[in-house]
Amino acid sequence: MVSIPSQDGLKICCIGAGYVGGPTMSMIALKCPEVQVKIVDISAARIDAWNSDNLPIYEPGLHKVVTACRGKNLFFSTDIDEAIQEADIIFVAVNTPTKKVGIGAGRASDLTYWELAARRIAQVAETPKIVVEKSTVPIKTAEAISAVLHGAGKTRFDVLSNPEFLAEGTAITDLDNPDRVLIGGQLDESGQKAMDTLADVYAHWVPRDRILLTNVWSSELSKLVANSFLAQRVSSINAISAVCEASGADVDEVARAVGMDTRIGPKFLKASVGFGGSCFQKDILNLVYLCESFGLPEVAHYFHQVVHMNDYQKERFVGRIIHGLYNTVTGKKIALLGFAFKKDTGDTRESASIDVCRRLIEEKAQVAIYDPKVEEEQVWMDLTYACKMDKTEVQKYVTLCPDALTACKDAHAMAVATEWDEFKELDFHQVYDTMTKPSFVFDGRNILDHATLREIGFVVYAIGKPLDPKLSTA
Repeated sequence: MVSIPSQDGLKICCIGAGYVGGPTMSMIALKCPEVQVKIVDISAARIDAWNSDNLPIYEPGLHKVVTACRGKNLFFSTDIDEAIQEADIIFVAVNTPTKKVGIGAGRASDLTYWELAARRIAQVAETPKIVVEKSTVPIKTAEAISAVLHGAGKTRFDVLSNPEFLAEGTAITDLDNPDRVLIGGQLDESGQKAMDTLADVYAHWVPRDRILLTNVWSSELSKLVANSFLAQRVSSINAISAVCEASGADVDEVARAVGMDTRIGPKFLKASVGFGGSCFQKDILNLVYLCESFGLPEVAHYFHQVVHMNDYQKERFVGRIIHGLYNTVTGKKIALLGFAFKKDTGDTRESASIDVCRRLIEEKAQVAIYDPKVEEEQVWMDLTYACKMDKTEVQKYVTLCPDALTACKDAHAMAVATEWDEFKELDFHQVYDTMTKPSFVFDGRNILDHATLREIGFVVYAIGKPLDPKLSTA
């Protein structure tokens, strides 16, 4: 039986209306109808989108949750100061990207936005606040933020760490039924009281035995370690996929056999073109930088290999396309199906498709891209940055298509880069009829029926699978 404490009149503010803040606060509003939740952001366009029927992010089930609460106890606003002044608990869910310049560039987190938020809170707040780290931050951030808050502020602040463990595409399910809720804080009387207050919010729907209270440093580190371990599993099976291709083994059969060991389990053992998203690479590199800072180069090198293997897998996939198309793709049309880093999201951050497309452009291929959820401007922004070209130059090589069939028309090859369900349902006889012959399929997610595709006439390459019998001498 879940304990449901009364928190009438409690006010929560979240600074940052992105992938973390929006869904998390919407779920809190849904589960805690007596609590007022206000999400604020400096972007008026983003707030306008949250107040419309066209939400700024796509996540299955999110629209239903938002519309159930919006205007009742869930509000979206650009009035950051008012929200800070009114709130009892302030979540900070701003972006913490990897630093591009300066000390730790390429590995350490850039905490600029976090510090700006902390200084804004310190400047505006006049009554005691609980400030919650929701963004993924390096260990010891709470200590630094506490110093900023108390150094510039007029009241008392208790800083907690409450990392998110959401997977895009299943975020609403993850929030509704989390494996655990982790809350870290100072273990003095005030810190314990603050942790209990936040724990009472989650206890409206999360069983108490899944709400873990730790010291703040354990909480901060746990998020980095969790993502590093998950990414490690993906890179491990991807490394084995290369062995499978060389030996004739089938990576799905290997993964199934290994995953049935209860000590290992089956999750995150799906070979693919490579992992992406906002967290895995960023958090691993953050952990690498942390280890280097602590004088632990061997540990840093160990975790850095996870990222190297992910880069290797993307390069290997492109290499297979080039090799399969007779060692040149210059002038050849490649249909790239999927641009999001995974299905059921429009997020492209660190998507494998970006690197695959960049490499194909370097080889002078003509790339036709289709993704059902990624906005066109996001594709152009990602590719101009990755290729270091302006949009006009990129458009000499890239075409954005309204559907998969259009992308595949006259293509020499189809490359599946995102595991969207609709790709499995394509009329492949029709696709085959429209493509240049011989017609190649490069399945970077192993979601297609390879035997059926070969019966139709396709030449099929798949991650971690034996070569097409037609290519046994390739």
